[in-house]
Amino acid sequence: MSLRKPHELHQRRFGRNLGLALTLAGFIVIVFSLTVVKVSRGDFLLPTGEVQQ
Repeated sequence: MSLRKPHELHQRRFGRNLGLALTLAGFIVIVFSLTVVKVSRGDFLLPTGEVQQ
């Protein structure tokens, strides 16, 4: 088991992966919050005249 210093390529790759992960997490938060707002406003309800029984 060697304790070598990580290569510079791995450090750059980690930085890129971290940036991508944060971007995707931000996108997920935006989509989730828009969904919660849309559902809580009642936009998914049918108008009262079109309710099927």
